[in-house]
Amino acid sequence: MGFEQAQQADALIGTLRREAAGRLTVFLGASPGVGKTYAMLTRARELARQGKDVVIGIVETHGRSETQALVEGLPLVPRRRIEYQGRCLEEMDLDALLARRPAVALVDELAHRNAPGSRHERRWQDVDELLDAGIDVCTTINIQHLESLNDVVHQITGVRVSETVPDAVFERLRDIRLVDLPPRELIERLNQGKVYLPEQASQALQAFFSPSNLTALRELAMQTVADHVDADLRETRAANGLGGLAIQRHVLIAIDGRGPSEYLVRAGSRIAERRDAPWSVVCVETGRGAATRAAQERQLEIDRAFALARSLGGSAELLHGADVAQALLDAAAARGARSIVVGRTRERPVARIFNRTLTQQLLRRGARYELTIVSTPQARRRALRLPEPGGERSARREPVLVLLATAGAVATAALARRFLGLEDLSVVFLIAVLLVASRARMATAFATAVLCFFVYDFFFIDPLLTLAIGSHGGVATVVMFLAAALIAGRLASQLRQQVVALRAANIHATAMQRLGQQLSTAADLGQVIAGGCAALQATLQAVAWIRINDVSGPPAAAALLDEKDRAAADWTLRHGQASGRFTDTLAHSAWWFLPVRSDQDTLGVVALQLPSGMARLGFEQRRLAERMVEDIGQAALRARLVSDLEVARVTGETERLRSALLSSVSHDLRSPLSSMIGAAGSLASYGKDMGEEDRSSLLQTIRMEGERLDRYIQNLLDMTRLGHQGLTLTRDWIGVDELVGSACRRLQRYVPDTRIVTDIAAGLPLAHVHPALIEQALFNVMENAAKFSPPGEPLRVVARNSGDGQLQIDVCDRGPGIPEEERSRIFDMFYSVERGDRGRQGTGLGLTIVQGIIGAHMGEVQALPGPEGRGTTIRLTLPWGEPPALERNEREP
Repeated sequence: MGFEQAQQADALIGTLRREAAGRLTVFLGASPGVGKTYAMLTRARELARQGKDVVIGIVETHGRSETQALVEGLPLVPRRRIEYQGRCLEEMDLDALLARRPAVALVDELAHRNAPGSRHERRWQDVDELLDAGIDVCTTINIQHLESLNDVVHQITGVRVSETVPDAVFERLRDIRLVDLPPRELIERLNQGKVYLPEQASQALQAFFSPSNLTALRELAMQTVADHVDADLRETRAANGLGGLAIQRHVLIAIDGRGPSEYLVRAGSRIAERRDAPWSVVCVETGRGAATRAAQERQLEIDRAFALARSLGGSAELLHGADVAQALLDAAAARGARSIVVGRTRERPVARIFNRTLTQQLLRRGARYELTIVSTPQARRRALRLPEPGGERSARREPVLVLLATAGAVATAALARRFLGLEDLSVVFLIAVLLVASRARMATAFATAVLCFFVYDFFFIDPLLTLAIGSHGGVATVVMFLAAALIAGRLASQLRQQVVALRAANIHATAMQRLGQQLSTAADLGQVIAGGCAALQATLQAVAWIRINDVSGPPAAAALLDEKDRAAADWTLRHGQASGRFTDTLAHSAWWFLPVRSDQDTLGVVALQLPSGMARLGFEQRRLAERMVEDIGQAALRARLVSDLEVARVTGETERLRSALLSSVSHDLRSPLSSMIGAAGSLASYGKDMGEEDRSSLLQTIRMEGERLDRYIQNLLDMTRLGHQGLTLTRDWIGVDELVGSACRRLQRYVPDTRIVTDIAAGLPLAHVHPALIEQALFNVMENAAKFSPPGEPLRVVARNSGDGQLQIDVCDRGPGIPEEERSRIFDMFYSVERGDRGRQGTGLGLTIVQGIIGAHMGEVQALPGPEGRGTTIRLTLPWGEPPALERNEREP
């Protein structure tokens, strides 16, 4: 039976087993409160409307009214009561549910631990028994309750979940449904008391329900659903005899044990980690190798690579097959992989000519896979052709290359004449010249052409073994050969030089692009230095150290600099010229120091420690290093300018706020103080001669101005608390009429001439707010409206239940109104709308405080046009909140 037939048989057997038992539907969520039970009950009502016999085995509503409303009307099996340690506990009646035998049973909280004395310890075991009885089950679970993710969840949240469900339960899945809610909305539900009591909610927000934790758990839930959907798709297609689809991000790493297998495993694991994908390592055994020492070493290398893969979190498997490429493609299809990672194989020239190498076969057959070929660092350096110490050795090897090419041409020509009977052998020597020209300099190709000319004449032109030429035809032959060899060698050498130049230009452009990408994301000087060092080290294969404006790095490179090296760096910084190695200044240093310049001065210095075997620095490498240092200098200058601009902006903003505060204090605080001092002075000087009514009036003035001064100072203190996030909410349930009435009475005490008309809708529920803070916000809005209302015109306060289920309070005045372009600015600190000769009134902090208080309650404040286009309306919008209810049997944090 072939591989595909075996897959199809296994898939059919699995499908038949699942169809013989009940079918499991799981509603999966990332955390408590996302609405899993609500979604399950909604689905149950849909099934009931379709005529299915749906029964509630157990559902936990946790006191939520909307969830309880969905329960009503669905048949349920009464819970079984269990006495335990003097308490009466209620659990699902499994026997009654089995006797009832509904088509679909609803079983909430799959990870729940049953009360002692129950048949099974865990609820998932009850579900297993229901499925074995042929009953379909709908259930709910949070992602942190999966056994395989227990350690991952602990690393993310710091909380070890004790109630877990084995992953084997999910093998019985018919359907999995992700119930998702963005972290921000879930936190809002938590603040509104829809998940926990306020005291529990505040603790949960600081621990389990942080935005980062919720985002990570949400991603885990999505990955779990994607994995099960992918497995179901592959099994369904296999059962129908169809090929697999590579839709999962699985990465398959193929090794052969004949090279750096461990390096390939590490490189492949990094690729999978960047893609956040599962990965596995495979090796194909063809069975053609003999039991030799080389085979034993290969097996040891494979074992080490497999052990490394398992330690890094991947899986490893040894495959068997005569066709390596087909075995790898079958393994990728079985795992649903999308990417195949292979090493650069030792390709034989003949196999490459006939497209028989492994990479060529994978490219031809695996059209739907992404193929990644990983090479070793040594091979990459050879491919890049970077200037390195080997350049001089290559020049010394050129005479050897000339001699080998000439000797090879002589041997080939001799064999061709003896066995093939060829007489004109000039083409053989011409090929030798072309081979040398494609790998060496023009002078070497010229020397090869001349040497081949004399050798050809000496060994193959009559008379043999002399340089004499016996016929005119022979003279023409050797002369034409020499001309053809020189021309062909020159053309081949020019082509080689162009290829080398293009390769160098490509290396130059790639290095500059990589450096530009790293510097473009640098936000400060430290990141510029780190990105520049990384780019220089990767491109020049050198240790790099940079110092700019007393900021230097990296520390590991700085530790390699001795006193002489630091003296050379200081000299370069002072004089703005290169020094150290490869220069005529302070050449005793092993480092090459380059100045980092701006348009006017020297910003810093770059130190490069190139390989010790490099005798001289090539022109291209020198130009590349200088260009990279120039770009680093421009990025450092930009970072410094950005820092200076930010300091200037902050300084200017601070000065503006200081000026506004001093102006406000000098005007708005001085007026009540002057009134208080004047009234107190009058009482002190003329109190004995005043009547009772006059003394009472002056005392009333002192009291009113003192309260006014107290309100100004309280506003300043409130803004300080809001700015430092010191405002804490102690919520309570209070009627809207009580809030509005308290603010109205307080305003009329300070501004007794103000008329207030209230319009509070009947039947409004209680609001879950901090009463004192909301009263303060209402008072600030109403006081601000009273300042600008014409005499005799009333203020209007309207409270309604908005269409989206929120409390809406409008404070309307009949004043001159606020221009549309200034409505969004009135909530800024120290901002007041100028109104002709009326000038400024107040510190400009009242509405800013209102915005902070309403925002802390997850609400919103807006400035709108007044009724009939006259005056201004300030609208406060607040969430109602729901009465708190402690969730039963909810053990998650």
